[in-house]
Amino acid sequence: MTSNGFATGNETPPPPYENGVTNLGYSFSNGDIAMAEKALEVNVEKQKEEKVEIEMEKTEPDPWKISEVYIEVTPWNELSSCGKFKRVTWDYFGKLVVLVGLLYLFICSLDFLGNAFKLIGGKAAGDIFKQSDVLSNPVAGLMIGILATVILQSSSTSTSIVVSMVASKIVPIRNAIPIIMGANIGTSVTNTLVSIGQISNKGEFRRAFAGATVHDMFNWITVLVLLPVEAFSGYLFHLTEYILDSMTLTTNKGADREFLKVLTNPFTKQIIQVDSNVIEAVANGDADAMNKSMIKHCCKKGSVDVTYVNTSTPDNRTYIAKESICLEKCKYLFEGAANTLSDGEIGAILLVISLVLLCTCLVLIVKTLNSLLQGKVSLIIKKFVNADFPGFMGYFTGYLAILIGTGLTILVQSSSVFTSALTPLVGIGVIELDRMYPLTLGSNIGTTTTSILAAFAQSSSDIRLALQIALCHLFFNITGIVLFYPIPQLRFPIRLAKFLGNQTAKYRWFAIVYLILVFFLFPAAVFALSVVNWIAMVAVLGPITLLVIAIAVINVLQNKAPKALPMVFRNWYFLPEPLRSLKPMDRLMQKIVSCCPCCANKDATEENDEQTGESNSNTKL
Repeated sequence: MTSNGFATGNETPPPPYENGVTNLGYSFSNGDIAMAEKALEVNVEKQKEEKVEIEMEKTEPDPWKISEVYIEVTPWNELSSCGKFKRVTWDYFGKLVVLVGLLYLFICSLDFLGNAFKLIGGKAAGDIFKQSDVLSNPVAGLMIGILATVILQSSSTSTSIVVSMVASKIVPIRNAIPIIMGANIGTSVTNTLVSIGQISNKGEFRRAFAGATVHDMFNWITVLVLLPVEAFSGYLFHLTEYILDSMTLTTNKGADREFLKVLTNPFTKQIIQVDSNVIEAVANGDADAMNKSMIKHCCKKGSVDVTYVNTSTPDNRTYIAKESICLEKCKYLFEGAANTLSDGEIGAILLVISLVLLCTCLVLIVKTLNSLLQGKVSLIIKKFVNADFPGFMGYFTGYLAILIGTGLTILVQSSSVFTSALTPLVGIGVIELDRMYPLTLGSNIGTTTTSILAAFAQSSSDIRLALQIALCHLFFNITGIVLFYPIPQLRFPIRLAKFLGNQTAKYRWFAIVYLILVFFLFPAAVFALSVVNWIAMVAVLGPITLLVIAIAVINVLQNKAPKALPMVFRNWYFLPEPLRSLKPMDRLMQKIVSCCPCCANKDATEENDEQTGESNSNTKL
């Protein structure tokens, strides 16, 4: 070929085809061909997945709204006299009585669960609180609050410990505020545990898990916003200090009342009684408290005058001193076992009993609700609970739900009990997720009244500090509501909860992994890093945080403005499958589950149901 590009007569023209690729004047290397084939395979895979997702969206109803009734009810005029009597006595009144009884046992099981965790890890939680030098790091304080509340299964217990430590001047208020934030997160583990009780039904589990995790998401997002603000500005500290300066504080010993305990204590105290003061003593640095048993042996104490003789004096002078004695020993089921078993062993036994009772009550509550809320009754209740005010007043319906959630939580004095009782109702579709969200926000406000009432019961010297930390808890939740509720576009917890619910519907094991990761492994890892020093924590968490932010921004752009991204970033298919999908992990889990014959048969039944159109995502009311 000449320099001007023309061929000479001695040269042979290139073949029209080489390696299966048409030669049109371009040269392709084997690497280019492999890349093109890989891109073609990726595009085909993407098109198949998108086609499947579109077909599923067309065929499946909205999983978040249950508007159809599947149970046929015999009309009243077609019933015999015996049938009418049975419907009135059993279907209307009998099942309602059974439901109330199951709900009572369900609340008692939560109390047993909390006592079990206190016996197993209560002293460890108190020992965590004792690390007062570490609490100067707000991130460490936050993680301590999460871990301690998860271990104790009670935000009321953890916040009361913090209040006592603040009142005793062991921990400054500004260092205690992150612990209160962590307690707010840790308390939501209970209703997340309760949602797993509906894991057998795909549709119910999707909604129940989303209804439970909307509480988690609100608490986490609020902490991510307010923790840096509080660390740099002291917003909550200065706000509550200004409020207290304008108040006249007086002690009210009768303010700290527990309304729900009046109903549950007659039963729970016949099984187990735990002395939470031991945890508080450990947190306050009492060395002898570590050797004390948390099992309560004395229910009523008194004092007597004891005469002592001082033999070291010439005239053997006597003096009188008061000594504490036990006037009435406690009598309950596990009191005798405390003489032979340790606190941890009794706690482990109680943990098994409480979990069995909790799961049994939850399953029976769901079945009773399914049979009770049938026919037109379910539609009436659903419309009443999820209805909005007419016209422009519909915007304010959620605020009424916040007030209802606040009032009911004040009544039961436990956000865990309130949200855990609502979680099965979200699962069966009686309460929609959009209504559960404001009810949860109200419960966050209502649970702060426990520490506020307890603060008013403190002595005159401790009431100011105790009330200030309680008000910090209150205004933390109020600020979060102001940020993430009034504007519908900023209600991120709902969208995040739906995402988590959809993941659990696809992969049932995801709920267990989420529970362990969010409430145990992540807080423990961050706490360990924060204990080392700030540099280690920032060096590890900084790049991870930047990566998460980058992924979130790219995801938003992929959905909203894909053309703004380079071609390679318009989807995640350039990444290996384990980095962009949970399917490889799901295949591993399926292999593990297949080793259990009963689980394998259950999965096969579910697959057959989905293939025949009888998907478990349809809840039967």
